[in-house]
Amino acid sequence: MRYNIFIEPQQGATYDKELEIARLAELLGFNGYFRSDHFLKMGNVSGLPGPTDSWISLAGIARETSTIRLGTLLSSATFRYPGHLSIMVSQVDHMSNGRVELGLGAGWYEDEHSAYGIPFPDQGTRFERLDEQLAILTGIWGTPSGESFSFDGKHYHLESCPALPKPLQSPHPHLIVGGLGEKRTPRMAARYADEYNLPFASLDTFKSQQPLADAACERISRDPSSLERSIALVACCGTSEAEFIKRAAAIGREPSELRTNGIAGLPGEAIEKLNQFREAGATSIYLQVLDLDDTELIELIANDILPHAS
Repeated sequence: MRYNIFIEPQQGATYDKELEIARLAELLGFNGYFRSDHFLKMGNVSGLPGPTDSWISLAGIARETSTIRLGTLLSSATFRYPGHLSIMVSQVDHMSNGRVELGLGAGWYEDEHSAYGIPFPDQGTRFERLDEQLAILTGIWGTPSGESFSFDGKHYHLESCPALPKPLQSPHPHLIVGGLGEKRTPRMAARYADEYNLPFASLDTFKSQQPLADAACERISRDPSSLERSIALVACCGTSEAEFIKRAAAIGREPSELRTNGIAGLPGEAIEKLNQFREAGATSIYLQVLDLDDTELIELIANDILPHAS
């Protein structure tokens, strides 16, 4: 099982704070440090000093860390052209010595698009663009050196792209496709991805989605076991009930709701929930930490919870 720290910098974080969390996660032995790719805060928070670009931030962090995996959960296909994205990700892959992972989704947060002047088409179009972006990214990265790549789709057209630079990882950086859709998302994950992610899903939902991903793999003669499965869940724990309640209040969540929907409560409860997802087939868990000033929570997870999860 891979355990990753997952943060939401748009809620209010400087690059220095992001780097602090990434270094701490590396020091404590987490497998990965992942950040959201959003440009607008959510909920009743200040969001100050304002958003940071995910790939600029990861490029800096890549040069200041040495072992931890780095990636997005998830970049929105509405934000960047796929040819440009292939260059960015390949460059950061080299800057990190081959530690980059790309999570890519269709995009959903309309307000951030209107706030920053980014077109936000209807859902069907967004999924079409995501499908084409995945085809282009894997096509560019899979084109042999010295050859060119062309693509003629409904939304994107590439003519004689030199398909450079190549990423350090071969055949390409680890690709994550995520979402709760029952048809298109499993299909795209099966066709293009290394990992299928379910964001903030219940254990029952996680279990019910796995046969859909299996079937999507089988339809294209892919071994379902070759597609990793992951879940993202908020983490909020305490060594005592009072400490847990205090942490829940700090992030504006109800303790009972967190116990139902997250990795939450006392260490024993968190360990049990982690084991349940592992038994259900999860190979990676993204632990969303919402209070970035509470580094003691990250230490608690690393020292008192993960060593006891099976």
